[in-house]
Amino acid sequence: MKIFTTTLSLLFAVILGAQTPAERLLHQLFEHDQAFLKKEFYELETPFPAVAEADELRRADFYRQELALLQAIDPTLLERNDRVSYELFGFILQERIAETEYGAYLVPLNAEGGWYTDFALEADGWRPKTADDYRRLLRRMAAFRNYAAENIRLMETGLKRGRTAPYDILRGKETIVDAFITERPDDSPFFKPFRQMPAAIPADLQDSIRTAARVAISQSLAPAYREFRKFWTEKYLPGAVRAPGIAAQPRGRAYYEERVRYFTTLNMTPEEVFETGQREVARIRAEMEAILRELKYAGSFADFLRFLRTDPQFYPASPRALLMEGSYYAKKIDGKLPQYFGKLPRNPYGVSPVPDILAPTYTAGRYSPGNPKAQRAGFYWLNTYNLPARPLYALPALTLHEAVPGHHLQISLAQEMENVPEFRRNAYLSAFGEGWALYGEWLGKEMGIYETPYEHFGRLTYEMWRACRLVVDPGIHVMGWDREKAIQFMTENTALSLHECTTEIDRYIGWPGQAVSYKIGELKIRDLRAKAEKELGDKFDIRAFHDLVLSEGTVPLYVLENLVDEWIAQIKKK
Repeated sequence: MKIFTTTLSLLFAVILGAQTPAERLLHQLFEHDQAFLKKEFYELETPFPAVAEADELRRADFYRQELALLQAIDPTLLERNDRVSYELFGFILQERIAETEYGAYLVPLNAEGGWYTDFALEADGWRPKTADDYRRLLRRMAAFRNYAAENIRLMETGLKRGRTAPYDILRGKETIVDAFITERPDDSPFFKPFRQMPAAIPADLQDSIRTAARVAISQSLAPAYREFRKFWTEKYLPGAVRAPGIAAQPRGRAYYEERVRYFTTLNMTPEEVFETGQREVARIRAEMEAILRELKYAGSFADFLRFLRTDPQFYPASPRALLMEGSYYAKKIDGKLPQYFGKLPRNPYGVSPVPDILAPTYTAGRYSPGNPKAQRAGFYWLNTYNLPARPLYALPALTLHEAVPGHHLQISLAQEMENVPEFRRNAYLSAFGEGWALYGEWLGKEMGIYETPYEHFGRLTYEMWRACRLVVDPGIHVMGWDREKAIQFMTENTALSLHECTTEIDRYIGWPGQAVSYKIGELKIRDLRAKAEKELGDKFDIRAFHDLVLSEGTVPLYVLENLVDEWIAQIKKK
Protein backbone atom coordinates (compact mmCIF):
# COMPACT_ATOMS: atom_id res chain seq x y z
CA MET A 1 0.00 0.00 0.00
CA LYS A 2 2.94 2.34 0.69
CA ILE A 3 3.88 2.48 -3.01
CA PHE A 4 0.37 3.55 -4.02
CA THR A 5 0.15 6.10 -1.18
CA THR A 6 3.46 7.65 -2.15
CA THR A 7 2.54 7.83 -5.84
CA LEU A 8 -0.83 9.42 -5.14
CA SER A 9 0.67 11.86 -2.64
CA LEU A 10 3.12 13.05 -5.29
CA LEU A 11 0.28 13.47 -7.78
CA PHE A 12 -1.72 15.39 -5.18
CA ALA A 13 1.23 17.72 -4.65
CA VAL A 14 1.46 18.27 -8.40
CA ILE A 15 -2.23 19.11 -8.56
CA LEU A 16 -2.08 21.60 -5.70
CA GLY A 17 1.01 23.39 -6.93
CA ALA A 18 0.78 23.09 -10.71
CA GLN A 19 -0.05 25.91 -13.07
CA THR A 20 -1.33 23.61 -15.85
CA PRO A 21 -5.02 23.73 -16.78
CA ALA A 22 -7.52 21.75 -14.70
CA GLU A 23 -8.28 19.55 -17.73
CA ARG A 24 -4.67 18.37 -17.88
CA LEU A 25 -4.69 17.50 -14.19
CA LEU A 26 -7.97 15.64 -14.60
CA HIS A 27 -6.61 13.54 -17.45
CA GLN A 28 -3.48 12.74 -15.46
CA LEU A 29 -5.78 11.26 -12.83
CA PHE A 30 -7.68 9.24 -15.45
CA GLU A 31 -4.42 7.87 -16.83
CA HIS A 32 -3.22 7.01 -13.34
CA ASP A 33 -6.45 5.11 -12.68
CA GLN A 34 -6.24 3.20 -15.96
CA ALA A 35 -2.64 2.22 -15.23
CA PHE A 36 -3.69 0.93 -11.80
CA LEU A 37 -6.60 -1.08 -13.20
CA LYS A 38 -4.45 -2.60 -15.93
CA LYS A 39 -1.85 -3.64 -13.38
CA GLU A 40 -4.47 -5.07 -11.02
CA PHE A 41 -6.79 -6.80 -13.46
CA TYR A 42 -5.35 -7.10 -16.95
CA GLU A 43 -1.58 -6.78 -17.38
CA LEU A 44 -0.87 -9.28 -14.63
CA GLU A 45 2.22 -11.15 -13.54
CA THR A 46 -0.14 -14.01 -12.68
CA PRO A 47 -2.97 -15.34 -14.89
CA PHE A 48 -5.75 -14.13 -12.57
CA PRO A 49 -6.25 -11.00 -10.46
CA ALA A 50 -5.74 -11.30 -6.71
CA VAL A 51 -9.13 -11.56 -4.97
CA ALA A 52 -8.12 -12.03 -1.32
CA GLU A 53 -9.85 -9.74 1.15
CA ALA A 54 -6.62 -7.85 1.76
CA ASP A 55 -6.40 -7.06 -1.95
CA GLU A 56 -9.98 -5.80 -2.04
CA LEU A 57 -9.32 -3.51 0.94
CA ARG A 58 -6.04 -2.27 -0.58
CA ARG A 59 -7.80 -1.31 -3.80
CA ALA A 60 -10.52 0.53 -1.88
CA ASP A 61 -7.88 2.63 -0.12
CA PHE A 62 -6.43 3.53 -3.50
CA TYR A 63 -9.87 4.57 -4.79
CA ARG A 64 -10.49 6.75 -1.72
CA GLN A 65 -7.27 8.62 -2.41
CA GLU A 66 -8.22 9.00 -6.06
CA LEU A 67 -11.57 10.46 -5.03
CA ALA A 68 -9.81 12.99 -2.80
CA LEU A 69 -7.61 14.00 -5.75
CA LEU A 70 -10.64 14.36 -8.00
CA GLN A 71 -12.46 16.53 -5.50
CA ALA A 72 -9.44 18.83 -5.32
CA ILE A 73 -10.17 19.84 -8.93
CA ASP A 74 -12.70 22.63 -9.46
CA PRO A 75 -15.23 21.31 -12.02
CA THR A 76 -16.30 24.84 -12.96
CA LEU A 77 -12.93 25.25 -14.67
CA LEU A 78 -13.66 22.34 -17.04
CA GLU A 79 -15.15 22.31 -20.50
CA ARG A 80 -18.37 20.34 -21.12
CA ASN A 81 -16.70 17.08 -22.20
CA ASP A 82 -14.39 17.07 -19.21
CA ARG A 83 -17.20 18.01 -16.82
CA VAL A 84 -19.04 14.89 -17.95
CA SER A 85 -15.87 12.83 -17.44
CA TYR A 86 -15.39 14.40 -13.99
CA GLU A 87 -18.94 13.59 -12.87
CA LEU A 88 -18.89 10.05 -14.25
CA PHE A 89 -15.48 9.23 -12.79
CA GLY A 90 -16.51 10.48 -9.35
CA PHE A 91 -19.69 8.42 -9.50
CA ILE A 92 -17.71 5.29 -10.45
CA LEU A 93 -15.15 5.81 -7.68
CA GLN A 94 -17.89 6.17 -5.07
CA GLU A 95 -19.42 2.90 -6.30
CA ARG A 96 -16.10 1.03 -6.09
CA ILE A 97 -15.58 2.25 -2.54
CA ALA A 98 -19.13 1.48 -1.40
CA GLU A 99 -19.02 -2.08 -2.79
CA THR A 100 -15.96 -2.79 -0.68
CA GLU A 101 -17.23 -1.04 2.44
CA TYR A 102 -20.39 -3.16 2.37
CA GLY A 103 -18.47 -6.40 1.75
CA ALA A 104 -19.97 -7.20 -1.66
CA TYR A 105 -16.75 -8.99 -2.61
CA LEU A 106 -17.64 -11.70 -0.08
CA VAL A 107 -20.44 -12.82 -2.42
CA PRO A 108 -18.78 -13.38 -5.82
CA LEU A 109 -21.86 -15.02 -7.34
CA ASN A 110 -25.54 -14.46 -8.06
CA ALA A 111 -28.47 -16.40 -9.53
CA GLU A 112 -26.86 -16.49 -12.98
CA GLY A 113 -23.35 -17.51 -11.96
CA GLY A 114 -20.14 -15.83 -10.94
CA TRP A 115 -16.39 -16.36 -11.13
CA TYR A 116 -16.89 -20.06 -11.93
CA THR A 117 -19.15 -19.42 -14.94
CA ASP A 118 -17.21 -16.34 -16.06
CA PHE A 119 -14.14 -18.44 -16.78
CA ALA A 120 -16.21 -21.06 -18.59
CA LEU A 121 -17.77 -18.36 -20.78
CA GLU A 122 -14.35 -16.94 -21.48
CA ALA A 123 -13.17 -20.40 -22.51
CA ASP A 124 -16.18 -20.81 -24.80
CA GLY A 125 -14.97 -17.78 -26.72
CA TRP A 126 -11.32 -18.82 -27.00
CA ARG A 127 -10.03 -18.56 -30.57
CA PRO A 128 -6.24 -19.15 -30.26
CA LYS A 129 -4.26 -18.69 -33.47
CA THR A 130 -0.62 -19.09 -32.49
CA ALA A 131 1.46 -21.29 -30.20
CA ASP A 132 1.87 -18.30 -27.87
CA ASP A 133 -1.93 -17.94 -27.68
CA TYR A 134 -2.14 -21.58 -26.59
CA ARG A 135 0.61 -21.11 -24.02
CA ARG A 136 -1.29 -18.20 -22.47
CA LEU A 137 -4.43 -20.32 -22.26
CA LEU A 138 -2.49 -23.16 -20.66
CA ARG A 139 -1.10 -20.81 -18.01
CA ARG A 140 -4.61 -19.64 -17.15
CA MET A 141 -5.94 -23.18 -17.05
CA ALA A 142 -3.14 -24.30 -14.75
CA ALA A 143 -3.68 -21.34 -12.41
CA PHE A 144 -7.45 -21.70 -12.16
CA ARG A 145 -7.38 -24.11 -9.23
CA ASN A 146 -5.63 -21.53 -7.04
CA TYR A 147 -7.99 -18.80 -8.25
CA ALA A 148 -10.96 -21.00 -7.36
CA ALA A 149 -9.49 -21.62 -3.90
CA GLU A 150 -9.17 -17.86 -3.30
CA ASN A 151 -12.81 -17.31 -4.22
CA ILE A 152 -13.89 -20.16 -1.96
CA ARG A 153 -11.95 -18.59 0.91
CA LEU A 154 -13.82 -15.32 0.32
CA MET A 155 -17.12 -17.18 0.41
CA GLU A 156 -16.07 -18.96 3.62
CA THR A 157 -15.36 -15.57 5.19
CA GLY A 158 -18.79 -14.42 4.08
CA LEU A 159 -20.35 -17.46 5.73
CA LYS A 160 -18.70 -16.59 9.04
CA ARG A 161 -20.01 -13.02 8.84
CA GLY A 162 -23.53 -13.87 7.71
CA ARG A 163 -22.89 -12.38 4.26
CA THR A 164 -23.88 -14.90 1.58
CA ALA A 165 -25.95 -15.36 -1.52
CA PRO A 166 -29.49 -16.19 -0.33
CA TYR A 167 -30.44 -19.85 -0.04
CA ASP A 168 -33.38 -19.49 -2.45
CA ILE A 169 -31.17 -18.77 -5.46
CA LEU A 170 -28.59 -21.49 -4.65
CA ARG A 171 -30.74 -24.60 -4.52
CA GLY A 172 -30.11 -26.88 -7.48
CA LYS A 173 -27.58 -24.52 -9.09
CA GLU A 174 -24.61 -26.69 -8.12
CA THR A 175 -25.25 -28.75 -11.25
CA ILE A 176 -24.01 -25.83 -13.37
CA VAL A 177 -20.42 -26.98 -12.78
CA ASP A 178 -21.01 -30.67 -13.54
CA ALA A 179 -20.04 -30.30 -17.20
CA PHE A 180 -16.52 -29.34 -16.11
CA ILE A 181 -15.99 -32.30 -13.81
CA THR A 182 -14.90 -34.86 -16.39
CA GLU A 183 -12.94 -38.07 -16.00
CA ARG A 184 -11.46 -37.81 -19.50
CA PRO A 185 -9.80 -34.45 -20.25
CA ASP A 186 -10.79 -34.76 -23.91
CA ASP A 187 -14.48 -34.63 -22.86
CA SER A 188 -14.07 -31.31 -21.07
CA PRO A 189 -15.50 -28.15 -22.69
CA PHE A 190 -12.12 -26.58 -21.97
CA PHE A 191 -10.47 -28.98 -24.41
CA LYS A 192 -12.54 -27.66 -27.35
CA PRO A 193 -9.94 -25.20 -28.75
CA PHE A 194 -7.27 -27.91 -28.61
CA ARG A 195 -9.12 -30.41 -30.81
CA GLN A 196 -8.62 -28.55 -34.08
CA MET A 197 -5.48 -26.42 -34.05
CA PRO A 198 -4.19 -24.11 -36.82
CA ALA A 199 -2.14 -25.90 -39.46
CA ALA A 200 0.62 -23.30 -39.06
CA ILE A 201 1.52 -24.90 -35.70
CA PRO A 202 3.82 -27.91 -36.30
CA ALA A 203 2.28 -31.31 -35.58
CA ASP A 204 4.77 -32.24 -32.86
CA LEU A 205 4.13 -28.92 -31.10
CA GLN A 206 0.38 -29.51 -31.39
CA ASP A 207 0.81 -32.85 -29.65
CA SER A 208 2.77 -31.32 -26.78
CA ILE A 209 0.21 -28.52 -26.38
CA ARG A 210 -2.63 -31.05 -26.25
CA THR A 211 -0.73 -33.08 -23.65
CA ALA A 212 -0.29 -29.94 -21.54
CA ALA A 213 -4.00 -29.14 -21.91
CA ARG A 214 -4.96 -32.60 -20.66
CA VAL A 215 -2.69 -32.14 -17.65
CA ALA A 216 -4.18 -28.71 -16.88
CA ILE A 217 -7.72 -30.07 -17.12
CA SER A 218 -7.06 -33.15 -14.98
CA GLN A 219 -4.86 -31.44 -12.37
CA SER A 220 -6.37 -27.94 -12.19
CA LEU A 221 -9.76 -27.41 -13.80
CA ALA A 222 -11.64 -30.63 -12.99
CA PRO A 223 -10.35 -30.71 -9.36
CA ALA A 224 -11.19 -27.01 -8.91
CA TYR A 225 -14.78 -27.50 -10.02
CA ARG A 226 -15.06 -30.73 -8.01
CA GLU A 227 -13.84 -28.95 -4.85
CA PHE A 228 -16.19 -26.03 -5.49
CA ARG A 229 -19.17 -28.34 -5.91
CA LYS A 230 -18.31 -30.10 -2.65
CA PHE A 231 -17.96 -26.75 -0.86
CA TRP A 232 -21.28 -25.56 -2.35
CA THR A 233 -23.28 -28.59 -1.25
CA GLU A 234 -21.62 -29.35 2.09
CA LYS A 235 -20.87 -25.88 3.47
CA TYR A 236 -22.19 -22.95 1.49
CA LEU A 237 -25.74 -24.06 0.80
CA PRO A 238 -26.39 -25.34 4.36
CA GLY A 239 -24.94 -22.14 5.82
CA ALA A 240 -26.50 -19.67 3.39
CA VAL A 241 -28.79 -16.95 4.71
CA ARG A 242 -32.39 -18.16 4.44
CA ALA A 243 -34.11 -14.77 4.04
CA PRO A 244 -34.13 -13.62 0.39
CA GLY A 245 -33.83 -9.91 1.24
CA ILE A 246 -30.48 -8.20 1.77
CA ALA A 247 -31.88 -6.37 4.81
CA ALA A 248 -31.56 -9.64 6.76
CA GLN A 249 -27.77 -9.50 6.37
CA PRO A 250 -25.31 -7.24 8.24
CA ARG A 251 -25.85 -3.57 7.32
CA GLY A 252 -28.29 -4.82 4.72
CA ARG A 253 -30.81 -1.97 4.89
CA ALA A 254 -28.08 0.65 4.46
CA TYR A 255 -26.53 -1.36 1.64
CA TYR A 256 -29.84 -1.57 -0.21
CA GLU A 257 -30.39 2.17 0.13
CA GLU A 258 -26.93 2.71 -1.37
CA ARG A 259 -27.74 0.24 -4.16
CA VAL A 260 -30.92 2.14 -5.03
CA ARG A 261 -28.99 5.42 -5.22
CA TYR A 262 -26.34 3.78 -7.40
CA PHE A 263 -28.69 1.95 -9.75
CA THR A 264 -31.04 4.90 -10.24
CA THR A 265 -28.22 7.52 -10.12
CA LEU A 266 -30.81 9.62 -8.28
CA ASN A 267 -31.50 10.37 -4.62
CA MET A 268 -34.46 8.01 -4.37
CA THR A 269 -35.41 5.97 -1.32
CA PRO A 270 -36.64 2.35 -1.50
CA GLU A 271 -40.09 3.59 -0.49
CA GLU A 272 -40.17 6.13 -3.34
CA VAL A 273 -39.20 3.40 -5.78
CA PHE A 274 -41.96 1.14 -4.41
CA GLU A 275 -44.60 3.87 -4.74
CA THR A 276 -43.50 4.74 -8.28
CA GLY A 277 -43.83 1.08 -9.17
CA GLN A 278 -47.34 0.82 -7.82
CA ARG A 279 -48.45 3.84 -9.88
CA GLU A 280 -46.86 2.45 -13.05
CA VAL A 281 -48.40 -1.00 -12.51
CA ALA A 282 -51.86 0.57 -12.26
CA ARG A 283 -51.35 2.71 -15.39
CA ILE A 284 -49.99 -0.13 -17.52
CA ARG A 285 -52.71 -2.50 -16.33
CA ALA A 286 -55.34 -0.08 -17.67
CA GLU A 287 -53.61 -0.07 -21.09
CA MET A 288 -53.50 -3.87 -21.09
CA GLU A 289 -57.19 -4.09 -20.29
CA ALA A 290 -57.87 -1.79 -23.27
CA ILE A 291 -56.20 -4.32 -25.59
CA LEU A 292 -58.44 -7.08 -24.22
CA ARG A 293 -61.43 -4.92 -25.16
CA GLU A 294 -59.95 -4.29 -28.61
CA LEU A 295 -59.64 -8.06 -29.10
CA LYS A 296 -63.18 -8.53 -27.73
CA TYR A 297 -61.82 -11.13 -25.35
CA ALA A 298 -64.64 -12.44 -23.18
CA GLY A 299 -62.67 -13.93 -20.31
CA SER A 300 -60.91 -12.36 -17.34
CA PHE A 301 -57.44 -10.84 -17.33
CA ALA A 302 -56.10 -13.99 -15.65
CA ASP A 303 -57.79 -16.10 -18.35
CA PHE A 304 -56.10 -14.02 -21.05
CA LEU A 305 -52.69 -14.47 -19.45
CA ARG A 306 -53.31 -18.20 -19.26
CA PHE A 307 -54.28 -18.19 -22.96
CA LEU A 308 -51.06 -16.36 -23.88
CA ARG A 309 -48.94 -18.75 -21.82
CA THR A 310 -50.43 -21.94 -23.21
CA ASP A 311 -51.60 -21.46 -26.80
CA PRO A 312 -49.04 -23.00 -29.23
CA GLN A 313 -49.59 -20.24 -31.80
CA PHE A 314 -47.53 -17.90 -29.64
CA TYR A 315 -44.45 -20.10 -29.31
CA PRO A 316 -41.63 -21.13 -31.71
CA ALA A 317 -41.55 -24.69 -32.99
CA SER A 318 -37.76 -24.90 -33.01
CA PRO A 319 -34.65 -22.97 -31.91
CA ARG A 320 -34.07 -21.99 -35.53
CA ALA A 321 -37.61 -20.62 -35.79
CA LEU A 322 -37.00 -18.40 -32.77
CA LEU A 323 -33.69 -17.14 -34.16
CA MET A 324 -35.27 -16.46 -37.56
CA GLU A 325 -38.15 -14.53 -36.02
CA GLY A 326 -35.72 -12.47 -33.93
CA SER A 327 -33.64 -11.79 -37.03
CA TYR A 328 -36.73 -10.59 -38.91
CA TYR A 329 -37.52 -7.96 -36.30
CA ALA A 330 -33.88 -6.94 -36.01
CA LYS A 331 -33.68 -6.19 -39.73
CA LYS A 332 -37.06 -4.48 -39.75
CA ILE A 333 -35.85 -2.11 -37.03
CA ASP A 334 -32.53 -1.56 -38.82
CA GLY A 335 -34.44 -0.16 -41.77
CA LYS A 336 -36.20 2.42 -39.57
CA LEU A 337 -33.14 3.73 -37.72
CA PRO A 338 -32.13 6.58 -40.10
CA GLN A 339 -35.51 8.23 -39.49
CA TYR A 340 -34.78 8.47 -35.76
CA PHE A 341 -30.99 8.77 -35.49
CA GLY A 342 -28.47 10.96 -37.25
CA LYS A 343 -25.48 8.94 -36.10
CA LEU A 344 -25.27 5.14 -36.19
CA PRO A 345 -22.39 2.87 -35.07
CA ARG A 346 -19.93 1.34 -37.53
CA ASN A 347 -19.81 -2.03 -35.77
CA PRO A 348 -22.66 -4.42 -36.77
CA TYR A 349 -24.40 -7.07 -34.68
CA GLY A 350 -25.59 -10.63 -35.21
CA VAL A 351 -28.29 -12.88 -33.76
CA SER A 352 -27.27 -16.07 -31.96
CA PRO A 353 -28.45 -18.40 -29.15
CA VAL A 354 -27.57 -17.95 -25.49
CA PRO A 355 -24.59 -20.25 -24.71
CA ASP A 356 -25.73 -23.67 -23.51
CA ILE A 357 -23.94 -23.35 -20.17
CA LEU A 358 -26.10 -20.36 -19.21
CA ALA A 359 -29.39 -21.08 -20.97
CA PRO A 360 -31.31 -23.04 -18.28
CA THR A 361 -31.18 -20.21 -15.73
CA TYR A 362 -30.85 -17.29 -18.15
CA THR A 363 -33.29 -14.63 -19.24
CA ALA A 364 -35.09 -14.65 -22.62
CA GLY A 365 -32.44 -12.56 -24.32
CA ARG A 366 -29.36 -10.48 -23.75
CA TYR A 367 -26.92 -8.28 -25.64
CA SER A 368 -23.30 -9.42 -25.82
CA PRO A 369 -21.15 -6.38 -26.68
CA GLY A 370 -18.80 -6.40 -29.62
CA ASN A 371 -15.23 -5.15 -29.71
CA PRO A 372 -14.20 -3.17 -32.81
CA LYS A 373 -10.50 -3.45 -31.95
CA ALA A 374 -10.78 -7.24 -31.75
CA GLN A 375 -12.85 -7.32 -34.97
CA ARG A 376 -15.81 -8.78 -33.08
CA ALA A 377 -19.40 -7.76 -33.79
CA GLY A 378 -22.01 -7.38 -31.09
CA PHE A 379 -24.53 -10.19 -30.64
CA TYR A 380 -28.21 -10.24 -29.79
CA TRP A 381 -28.59 -13.46 -27.81
CA LEU A 382 -31.91 -15.33 -27.83
CA ASN A 383 -32.55 -18.10 -25.33
CA THR A 384 -33.49 -21.24 -27.28
CA TYR A 385 -33.75 -23.36 -24.12
CA ASN A 386 -37.29 -24.29 -23.01
CA LEU A 387 -39.12 -22.96 -26.08
CA PRO A 388 -42.58 -23.08 -24.42
CA ALA A 389 -41.28 -20.25 -22.22
CA ARG A 390 -40.27 -18.00 -25.19
CA PRO A 391 -43.38 -16.16 -26.45
CA LEU A 392 -43.15 -14.70 -29.94
CA TYR A 393 -45.52 -11.84 -29.12
CA ALA A 394 -42.82 -10.40 -26.81
CA LEU A 395 -40.06 -10.72 -29.42
CA PRO A 396 -40.42 -7.23 -30.99
CA ALA A 397 -40.00 -5.57 -27.59
CA LEU A 398 -37.10 -7.85 -26.68
CA THR A 399 -35.35 -7.04 -29.97
CA LEU A 400 -35.84 -3.29 -29.56
CA HIS A 401 -34.33 -3.56 -26.09
CA GLU A 402 -31.38 -5.89 -26.58
CA ALA A 403 -30.39 -5.09 -30.18
CA VAL A 404 -31.48 -1.79 -31.74
CA PRO A 405 -32.17 0.93 -30.89
CA GLY A 406 -31.36 -0.39 -27.42
CA HIS A 407 -28.12 -1.88 -26.17
CA HIS A 408 -26.27 -2.39 -29.44
CA LEU A 409 -26.77 1.22 -30.49
CA GLN A 410 -25.94 2.72 -27.10
CA ILE A 411 -22.93 0.52 -26.30
CA SER A 412 -21.42 0.54 -29.81
CA LEU A 413 -21.66 4.32 -30.14
CA ALA A 414 -19.96 4.65 -26.76
CA GLN A 415 -17.17 2.32 -27.87
CA GLU A 416 -16.61 4.50 -30.94
CA MET A 417 -16.45 7.84 -29.08
CA GLU A 418 -13.40 9.93 -29.85
CA ASN A 419 -11.44 12.41 -27.72
CA VAL A 420 -12.66 10.96 -24.43
CA PRO A 421 -10.81 9.13 -21.64
CA GLU A 422 -10.53 5.38 -22.15
CA PHE A 423 -12.82 4.53 -19.23
CA ARG A 424 -15.74 6.41 -20.83
CA ARG A 425 -15.90 4.03 -23.81
CA ASN A 426 -16.60 1.00 -21.64
CA ALA A 427 -18.39 2.50 -18.65
CA TYR A 428 -21.95 1.27 -18.06
CA LEU A 429 -24.57 2.56 -15.65
CA SER A 430 -27.81 0.60 -15.58
CA ALA A 431 -30.07 3.62 -15.10
CA PHE A 432 -28.80 5.04 -18.38
CA GLY A 433 -28.15 1.85 -20.37
CA GLU A 434 -31.23 -0.10 -19.29
CA GLY A 435 -33.34 3.03 -19.19
CA TRP A 436 -32.36 3.75 -22.79
CA ALA A 437 -33.13 0.18 -23.87
CA LEU A 438 -36.58 0.30 -22.27
CA TYR A 439 -37.14 3.67 -23.92
CA GLY A 440 -36.26 1.85 -27.16
CA GLU A 441 -39.17 -0.56 -26.55
CA TRP A 442 -41.50 2.42 -26.12
CA LEU A 443 -40.05 4.13 -29.22
CA GLY A 444 -40.96 1.02 -31.20
CA LYS A 445 -44.56 2.25 -31.20
CA GLU A 446 -43.58 5.36 -33.18
CA MET A 447 -41.35 3.29 -35.45
CA GLY A 448 -44.26 1.00 -36.38
CA ILE A 449 -42.54 -2.18 -35.19
CA TYR A 450 -45.48 -3.76 -33.36
CA GLU A 451 -47.72 -5.48 -35.91
CA THR A 452 -50.60 -7.03 -33.92
CA PRO A 453 -52.55 -6.33 -30.72
CA TYR A 454 -50.75 -9.31 -29.19
CA GLU A 455 -47.38 -7.72 -29.91
CA HIS A 456 -48.59 -4.44 -28.40
CA PHE A 457 -49.65 -6.48 -25.38
CA GLY A 458 -46.20 -8.07 -25.41
CA ARG A 459 -44.64 -4.61 -25.19
CA LEU A 460 -46.94 -3.71 -22.33
CA THR A 461 -46.17 -6.93 -20.50
CA TYR A 462 -42.45 -6.13 -20.82
CA GLU A 463 -43.13 -2.62 -19.54
CA MET A 464 -45.25 -4.09 -16.77
CA TRP A 465 -42.41 -6.48 -15.98
CA ARG A 466 -40.09 -3.51 -15.39
CA ALA A 467 -42.74 -1.66 -13.39
CA CYS A 468 -43.26 -4.76 -11.24
CA ARG A 469 -39.55 -4.71 -10.50
CA LEU A 470 -39.99 -1.37 -8.77
CA VAL A 471 -42.42 -3.12 -6.44
CA VAL A 472 -40.87 -6.56 -5.93
CA ASP A 473 -37.23 -5.48 -5.59
CA PRO A 474 -37.71 -3.24 -2.53
CA GLY A 475 -40.49 -5.63 -1.49
CA ILE A 476 -37.99 -8.48 -1.28
CA HIS A 477 -35.00 -6.61 0.06
CA VAL A 478 -36.41 -4.27 2.69
CA MET A 479 -40.14 -4.96 3.10
CA GLY A 480 -40.08 -8.60 4.05
CA TRP A 481 -41.55 -10.20 0.91
CA ASP A 482 -40.67 -13.86 0.43
CA ARG A 483 -39.75 -15.41 -2.91
CA GLU A 484 -43.21 -16.92 -3.46
CA LYS A 485 -45.01 -13.59 -2.92
CA ALA A 486 -42.71 -11.88 -5.41
CA ILE A 487 -43.23 -14.61 -8.03
CA GLN A 488 -46.99 -14.46 -7.53
CA PHE A 489 -47.03 -10.68 -7.99
CA MET A 490 -45.08 -11.05 -11.24
CA THR A 491 -47.25 -13.86 -12.63
CA GLU A 492 -50.49 -12.02 -11.82
CA ASN A 493 -49.44 -8.81 -13.55
CA THR A 494 -47.41 -9.90 -16.59
CA ALA A 495 -47.74 -12.44 -19.38
CA LEU A 496 -44.25 -13.76 -18.72
CA SER A 497 -44.08 -17.53 -18.42
CA LEU A 498 -43.81 -19.01 -14.94
CA HIS A 499 -40.25 -20.08 -15.82
CA GLU A 500 -39.30 -16.49 -16.70
CA CYS A 501 -41.02 -15.09 -13.60
CA THR A 502 -39.05 -17.50 -11.43
CA THR A 503 -35.66 -16.84 -13.03
CA GLU A 504 -36.30 -13.10 -12.89
CA ILE A 505 -37.18 -13.09 -9.19
CA ASP A 506 -34.09 -15.17 -8.45
CA ARG A 507 -32.04 -12.63 -10.36
CA TYR A 508 -33.44 -9.77 -8.24
CA ILE A 509 -32.76 -11.69 -5.03
CA GLY A 510 -29.12 -12.17 -6.02
CA TRP A 511 -28.54 -8.66 -7.37
CA PRO A 512 -30.10 -6.13 -4.96
CA GLY A 513 -31.23 -2.87 -6.54
CA GLN A 514 -30.23 -3.48 -10.15
CA ALA A 515 -33.76 -4.28 -11.30
CA VAL A 516 -35.09 -0.83 -10.39
CA SER A 517 -32.75 0.92 -12.83
CA TYR A 518 -34.73 0.08 -15.99
CA LYS A 519 -38.03 1.80 -15.34
CA ILE A 520 -36.55 4.74 -13.46
CA GLY A 521 -34.15 5.38 -16.34
CA GLU A 522 -36.86 5.08 -18.99
CA LEU A 523 -39.20 7.42 -17.12
CA LYS A 524 -36.42 10.01 -16.84
CA ILE A 525 -35.55 9.86 -20.56
CA ARG A 526 -39.21 10.14 -21.52
CA ASP A 527 -39.63 13.08 -19.13
CA LEU A 528 -36.61 14.82 -20.67
CA ARG A 529 -37.98 14.26 -24.18
CA ALA A 530 -41.38 15.63 -23.17
CA LYS A 531 -39.70 18.67 -21.65
CA ALA A 532 -37.68 19.29 -24.84
CA GLU A 533 -40.75 18.86 -27.05
CA LYS A 534 -42.76 21.30 -24.93
CA GLU A 535 -40.07 23.97 -24.75
CA LEU A 536 -38.83 23.73 -28.34
CA GLY A 537 -42.12 23.17 -30.17
CA ASP A 538 -41.48 23.17 -33.93
CA LYS A 539 -37.72 23.37 -33.31
CA PHE A 540 -37.69 19.92 -31.70
CA ASP A 541 -35.84 17.36 -33.84
CA ILE A 542 -36.21 13.73 -32.74
CA ARG A 543 -32.99 12.67 -34.48
CA ALA A 544 -31.00 15.46 -32.81
CA PHE A 545 -32.51 14.60 -29.41
CA HIS A 546 -31.59 10.94 -29.70
CA ASP A 547 -28.09 11.78 -30.92
CA LEU A 548 -27.67 14.09 -27.92
CA VAL A 549 -28.79 11.45 -25.43
CA LEU A 550 -26.27 8.96 -26.82
CA SER A 551 -23.51 11.45 -27.54
CA GLU A 552 -21.62 11.12 -24.25
CA GLY A 553 -21.94 7.39 -23.67
CA THR A 554 -23.22 6.22 -20.32
CA VAL A 555 -23.80 9.00 -17.77
CA PRO A 556 -25.69 9.41 -14.49
CA LEU A 557 -29.23 10.63 -15.10
CA TYR A 558 -28.58 13.94 -13.35
CA VAL A 559 -25.76 14.58 -15.84
CA LEU A 560 -28.06 13.68 -18.75
CA GLU A 561 -30.63 16.16 -17.47
CA ASN A 562 -28.00 18.92 -17.43
CA LEU A 563 -26.97 18.05 -20.99
CA VAL A 564 -30.57 18.21 -22.22
CA ASP A 565 -31.17 21.52 -20.45
CA GLU A 566 -28.05 23.01 -22.09
CA TRP A 567 -29.17 21.68 -25.49
CA ILE A 568 -32.65 23.18 -25.11
CA ALA A 569 -31.12 26.56 -24.21
CA GLN A 570 -28.81 26.44 -27.25
CA ILE A 571 -31.65 25.57 -29.66
CA LYS A 572 -33.79 28.41 -28.28
CA LYS A 573 -31.03 30.91 -29.05
CA LYS A 574 -30.96 29.97 -32.74
